[in-house]
Amino acid sequence: MEGALAAKTLIVVVFAALCGAVPTTAPSQEDISKAQDYLSKFFSDVGVSAPNSATVFRSSLESFEDTLKKMQEFFHLEVTGKLDSNTLEVMSRPRCGVTDVVRYSHFDGTPKWDKPVLTYRITDYTAGLSQSEVDTTLAKALKLYSDVIPLDFKQSDSSAADIMIMFRAREHGDFSPFDGKNGVLAHAYSPGEGHGGDTHFDEDETWTLDSTGSNLFLVAAHEFGHALGLAHSQVQSALMHPTYVYVNTEGYKLPDDDRKGIQAIYGVRQTSNQPNPNPTPRPMPESAPDRCDRNLNFDAITSIHRRLYFFKDSYVWRRGSFWSGIRVNKIQSVWSGINKVDAAYENKKDNIAIFFEGDHYWGIRGKTVLPGYPKPLSAFGFPSSVAKVDAAVHVSFTGRTLLFVGRRFWSYNERWGRMDRGYPKYISREFPGIGHEVDAVFENRGYLYFSYGSTQKEYHYQRRRAVRTLSNYEWMAC
Repeated sequence: MEGALAAKTLIVVVFAALCGAVPTTAPSQEDISKAQDYLSKFFSDVGVSAPNSATVFRSSLESFEDTLKKMQEFFHLEVTGKLDSNTLEVMSRPRCGVTDVVRYSHFDGTPKWDKPVLTYRITDYTAGLSQSEVDTTLAKALKLYSDVIPLDFKQSDSSAADIMIMFRAREHGDFSPFDGKNGVLAHAYSPGEGHGGDTHFDEDETWTLDSTGSNLFLVAAHEFGHALGLAHSQVQSALMHPTYVYVNTEGYKLPDDDRKGIQAIYGVRQTSNQPNPNPTPRPMPESAPDRCDRNLNFDAITSIHRRLYFFKDSYVWRRGSFWSGIRVNKIQSVWSGINKVDAAYENKKDNIAIFFEGDHYWGIRGKTVLPGYPKPLSAFGFPSSVAKVDAAVHVSFTGRTLLFVGRRFWSYNERWGRMDRGYPKYISREFPGIGHEVDAVFENRGYLYFSYGSTQKEYHYQRRRAVRTLSNYEWMAC
């Protein structure tokens, strides 16, 4: 049995132990020991290829400093080879336990399932949720993949199901025992015969459907990615990024990086495989989102020529003077060739607006797209791991543009046309009171407005403090 298990790839979700206060002086021996353990698990060539293989750092080719530099480069930290406070903080985050790689990645040999329908069986349920809640949640996690690839999933009671799922504590028969609460969350095997695809959850954890405890949907969706053949991604917003972070699961769709990775293995799912002898009816015109919806959230916000533009899906609202009201248009009808805007800002000095869409950006003057665009994000100075910009704002009195990606942000020097040194930095540290992530941000009358979800923080930049909380719809003349 042990030999058969060693032939599969085991993937583990780990909550790394917190290091306590972040050191500001030389690292202690305890810090160094924890760092060595971290690097041996996630950045050595030994890896965790099998449940019965010891993860011990024994590389004669790489020193501790060289391996630490590799880790710092992966997480876009300052590459010093020194165990500084930022590096220790990253090491303390919850994460998955397989060796780290860049972008989406596949296991060696790209293992996959060669059948159109995969069966799965849940042999042991958690006591923290009802059986129906577990069934529904796991089916929802699998649907993330069946929505985008030609592979369907069917729950079965058969002992011959392709993917066997269980909730067990400690030793559970696969030579990889769980370690109790707040340690390893779950593990899964890559595709293949025998134990291939099998997924196990630690019953000592508190499994929930919200932000408390361990969110079953997010952990399961990550593990099922491994069970289908995905390894880890360096893209922070990817489901397969090694760091585990809770996000709002309502309406959650497979992020672009994960979608591209899984489609590279299985192909793209067609919307319908059934012949349709009848002519396709003309689709009903898409209606603009309700601007007075109390749960309204924005993709991007910016000022252009003293007017505020609010972007949502394929629409843009323009707010001029108080008495001119709100006008709505399709983005495409205003700026030809642009369908959606993820982030936007205006550099008033140069009379140019920059629109970010996916992995590229556009230069805009008025309603005209400037020649030479779109350009890739790398031309802006972003590393290859950044596949999307969440928010952007030009701070006029500093001459800097702030660009937000996940929980961090960059500072761009417009005068010199390059990123400032020392970035990215963490949003929550540099902008206390606004939270960890930003959907949209803009400057108005000397304040910055950070929008996340349906609310936003009015922020005094020079005093570094949040002044008040607003609802997004309050800008919509409702």
